[in-house]
Amino acid sequence: MIDPVTLAVLKGRLEQIADEMDATLFRSAFNPIIAEAHDASHGIYHARTGDTLVQGKSGLPIFVGAMSFAVRAVIEKAGEDMAEGDVWIFNDPYAGGTHLSDFRLVMPCFHQGRLFCFLASVGHWHDVGGNVPGNYNPVATECFQEGMLIPPVRLFRAGELQQDVVDILRANSRLPGSLYGDLNGQINALGLGRQRLGSLLEEYGAETVGEALGELRARAARMMAANIAELPDGRWSAEDWLDNDGIEDVPLRIALDLTIEGDRMVLDFSRSAPACAGPVNIALSTTVASVYVALKHLFTEVPANGGVLDPIDIVVPEDSLLAVRAPKPVGGYTETILRIIDVVFQAMAGVAPERVNGCAYGTINALSLAGHRRDGSRWVMFSFFGGGHGGHPEGDGLNHGNAPISTATIPPAEILEAAYPVMFTQWALRPGSGGPGRNRGGLGAIYEIELLEEEADVFLFGERGRFPPPGVLGGKPAALDRFTWQDEDGEHSPPMASKMVGIRLAQGRRLRLETPGGGGFGPPFEREPERVLRDLALGYIDAEAALRDYGVAVRADGSLDRAKTRQLREAGQT
Repeated sequence: MIDPVTLAVLKGRLEQIADEMDATLFRSAFNPIIAEAHDASHGIYHARTGDTLVQGKSGLPIFVGAMSFAVRAVIEKAGEDMAEGDVWIFNDPYAGGTHLSDFRLVMPCFHQGRLFCFLASVGHWHDVGGNVPGNYNPVATECFQEGMLIPPVRLFRAGELQQDVVDILRANSRLPGSLYGDLNGQINALGLGRQRLGSLLEEYGAETVGEALGELRARAARMMAANIAELPDGRWSAEDWLDNDGIEDVPLRIALDLTIEGDRMVLDFSRSAPACAGPVNIALSTTVASVYVALKHLFTEVPANGGVLDPIDIVVPEDSLLAVRAPKPVGGYTETILRIIDVVFQAMAGVAPERVNGCAYGTINALSLAGHRRDGSRWVMFSFFGGGHGGHPEGDGLNHGNAPISTATIPPAEILEAAYPVMFTQWALRPGSGGPGRNRGGLGAIYEIELLEEEADVFLFGERGRFPPPGVLGGKPAALDRFTWQDEDGEHSPPMASKMVGIRLAQGRRLRLETPGGGGFGPPFEREPERVLRDLALGYIDAEAALRDYGVAVRADGSLDRAKTRQLREAGQT
């Protein structure tokens, strides 16, 4: 039995290996989505099962569950045919991937001739072909329209680079230089991880390090089971909606029936919509990863490894949009996994109200602008954008945060302006966008972008244009997502609310994105009037909203009318 001190030391050392791999890629990547937004992840995975053992703290949590499926795909493909110095590469979203932009590199690590574990790296590449620059194609009806699909193949064979594979990858990107830089960043991150792991194994021995990894996983499983056991037994349900699939303007239901019995939890998504024509489908591995992220938001003290899911059963029918197979399109997976997290929060509100938040803004608003510079060179700007987080038991939601599927940051305006021919004419909080509640939802943002080149094609893949982020426990929903652009006929908005292709933007014209806030937590009339006045003073809400949503009356001089406020709230509560 490993002693607690050694276990703590090894835990820190192992996490440091993953953290260093993260940092290496972030510092060397060519693509701002990796270098600035940190849309990448690294970890250590089990030699036989592929289960997540350790993940870097800076990487995306959504990749924890998905990457274990990815490593298993390599194990199944390679069998016993593995050697020191091998590295596998692929982006197949149906074999442990997410969408085609996320390329995975998997390295088997040997110690004294025996396979000890796998190291793996995943990063969001800037462009991997397909119909839409940046690869978020909102009207794709099969994966072939979203980019190149690479099954698990060897990038290195016993330490020797397979140049043909690199040539194929570069030939299928609009930005081969960016692709090549990101690829080498991932290779170097894995190389550093292998070096650090080798030193650790030499210092402590494979048996001791292996025992520590096993104990860390077992502890996560025990802690998760203990947390579930403290919750009441029963069944709770929730449902939410996607605007549409980009092809047919029909809402798509994401439904959850959550059952707790003893120290086990069942999450049953059987009532969710069937697979659809458009690209909001996701693979089963992505659904599992989404559940993991949602549970980590609720049970923050549980360590980040595969043991978290041991006491959890996840039920997803094969014909669901949450478990599709090739060639169903999956490019917009981010929107669907955000909705999975939302329904877990809503269902858990009835189980553990002290742990849940109002729903966050619920869309990354994947926006692509692409064109040619005056010298004929190609440019592709792809970015995602922030919004408000939900109110929570401890206070108001975060204003202008990143999506809760990740620790990725929103790329800075200065970086985007330096890299692409655009100018941000507005980057601001969006007043009135947070959901009212005892603890208010955080505010979304307003982004207004002016094109500086002669012309560009614009593509948007968003959500929450029809169904706002809900509040919990009496909290109210946030504002809807809103996107507009200018042309010679004036201002336009997408007919499907949140998804659009074929936008042609001329020089000097602008597009505008107004993102949702977060849902409120608790009844709005329970919010202290002084906090409402502070929101009013900061410009987060106006006097009309104070009166309508919170029952707070404000005099012309900005002071609180206590008598009228008391009257309004008493009337509202009855």
